[in-house]
Amino acid sequence: MTPRALAIDLDGTLLSPGDDVSPGNAAAVRAALDAGLEVIIATARWYQMALKVAAPFGIDGPVIACSGAQVRRISDEVDLMDVRLPPEFAAQLYEVCDANRCIAFVALDEEVLVKAEGIFGTAAAWDLRFVDGLAAATAEGGGVPPRIALVQGTEVNDLIETTMAPDWMDRVRFVESLSGGGRRILTLTATGADKGAALAVACADLGLVPADVVAIGDAHNDIEMFRVAGASFAMGQAADEVKAAATAVTADNASDGVALAIERVLAGALP
Repeated sequence: MTPRALAIDLDGTLLSPGDDVSPGNAAAVRAALDAGLEVIIATARWYQMALKVAAPFGIDGPVIACSGAQVRRISDEVDLMDVRLPPEFAAQLYEVCDANRCIAFVALDEEVLVKAEGIFGTAAAWDLRFVDGLAAATAEGGGVPPRIALVQGTEVNDLIETTMAPDWMDRVRFVESLSGGGRRILTLTATGADKGAALAVACADLGLVPADVVAIGDAHNDIEMFRVAGASFAMGQAADEVKAAATAVTADNASDGVALAIERVLAGALP
């Protein structure tokens, strides 16, 4: 293949363990852009965070946010894909989260709500609104259904999966993962929201097809991109099943694995 674009995950991939883009990774992304490649940010987090990472590079095309529930073009902020959790599911989820100790992120239209106990240091950097209760806060905003919910907390995640998953498995995706710090995270999106489908939408907007893309990621939801991309790199710290789904493995996110992958792409050394 002759790559025409890169699709790059953020957490555990482009972002270092310190939640920033290292100088080496930044230089590699700029080199890819200078070589004429499109760069598509593809993250499980919300659009606002993707925008902050994309802006310094001058990227103004489509980004994939909310684990594939949203594709938004930066230049005019038009949503090309917008898949929401069922309102009834969201209401039930808010009740469970509000009644239990947890950290929960809920991405609505242009706002991300956070219910948090013992919140960690960098969260305030990503345009979040901290609330005491999700049910009351979302009702104030008109009850807009969320694109994604991320819930951290072993006991509450067990409760959500045992009490809610049996009734909602056909309409909601329940995806378990670990944060860079080893924290258990449950990602909740509607059925139909995935990074592979979102990549196809982003590519269509750019006049490309997914086979023109090299995808780079570290998590199970990145496998969806790997399946449709022309080539793919799993990060060095990724789980074995993620590595098995990729066409190559690069170094971990503490060792500029993205930069090393991009160097291979630019050198024409794809597997």
